[in-house]
Amino acid sequence: MIVLKLIRESFLFAYDALRQNKLRTMLSLLGVSIGIFTIIAVYSAVDTLRNNLQKSVNKLGNNSIYVEKWPWVSEGDFPWWKYMQRPVPKLRDYEQLRRRSQTAKAIAYEISIDNRTVKYGSNTVDGAQIDAVSHEHDKVRNFDFADGRYFTDIESRTGAPVTIIGFDIAENLFPGGDAIGRQIKIMGRKLTVIGVFDKQGEDMLGISTDKQILLPLNFAKNVIDIQNEKYGPSIVVRGYDNLSDDEVESEIKGLMRSIHSIRPGAEEDFSLNKSSVITNQLDKLFGVVNVAGGIIGIFSVLVGGFGIANIMFVSVKERTNIIGIQKSLGAKNYFILLQFLLESVALCIMGGLIGLLMVYLGTFAVQAAAGVQIELFAKNVINGMSISVIIGIISGIIPAYFASKLDPVEAIRTN
Repeated sequence: MIVLKLIRESFLFAYDALRQNKLRTMLSLLGVSIGIFTIIAVYSAVDTLRNNLQKSVNKLGNNSIYVEKWPWVSEGDFPWWKYMQRPVPKLRDYEQLRRRSQTAKAIAYEISIDNRTVKYGSNTVDGAQIDAVSHEHDKVRNFDFADGRYFTDIESRTGAPVTIIGFDIAENLFPGGDAIGRQIKIMGRKLTVIGVFDKQGEDMLGISTDKQILLPLNFAKNVIDIQNEKYGPSIVVRGYDNLSDDEVESEIKGLMRSIHSIRPGAEEDFSLNKSSVITNQLDKLFGVVNVAGGIIGIFSVLVGGFGIANIMFVSVKERTNIIGIQKSLGAKNYFILLQFLLESVALCIMGGLIGLLMVYLGTFAVQAAAGVQIELFAKNVINGMSISVIIGIISGIIPAYFASKLDPVEAIRTN
């Protein structure tokens, strides 16, 4: 009860200091508020951006290795002249990997055709992203269906004139719905729609099925040269769930070197890309941003902390007579120290709450102005308020110590 009463009185003293010296106290609290606002805002923005990018990366498929001509990320200098001389993955590579791999749960050969025009009756969609894939594409990528189904094994092997279209494509070609079973015209050929991808929306990496049209690879083989470099051929390998990326990557690297007859010690003529490479780069980038934001926030909070310390010294001076009376009535030194220390913490918590309110209002402002939903994570709020408490302790410990050491007789005589 004594502790609770002490905490209550400390908050009342803090409120009284705020009420009696509004301008001075508000200016001091402003530094703490801006610091806490900066820390929580930067961390929340970074975490939101990281989560959105991670969702985009996850669409590439977890535990999937991409055998391609070009690397997604290159350390140091980018020797593009070497990569230019590499061959693109061929169907022979794909077949050999399917036959020889022991770690692959699924392997798909994929190409991306330039944006084309799609027609259905008088309705037309320009800029549709057309991709042709082998049968196990659904096992190496992550997507859902709003309607319909995936290719059957027979449709993939025979190159049947069937297709799966994105949600936006379906809405534009078939405003009334019911796209399944309709025939659309692509690259001068008629194809029957057997599936519609679920709505995904735009993401930060531009990975979405909303404007995608998927064709069986063997159907595309009858229309274009699917091994042509301009279509960006790639082989996607999905490892078994109980295997790590490194285990799958190690086996695929050895098999590809064998398939391409690369001598021991010689450099590979292919790249093995995986989503974790992008994630690692994002972690490095966001780590720097977190540190920079944290440093800026800490300096702002420290400036506010000096202001709080100044208020506490003034408060001790103004209440010296009261301190003397309390000590003469038997108040212990630790009681006086805790009283002023908790008052300092209370002031910093007030500043932290103001900063938190600023962040909360800022999330609505960003959403209204840019349409971006900022997620206010509990861990960032807890970290911000914890820093407020720490700054309150640091700012108030010296004034509180001086107050606790005052001589009661001299303190009572002070006017």
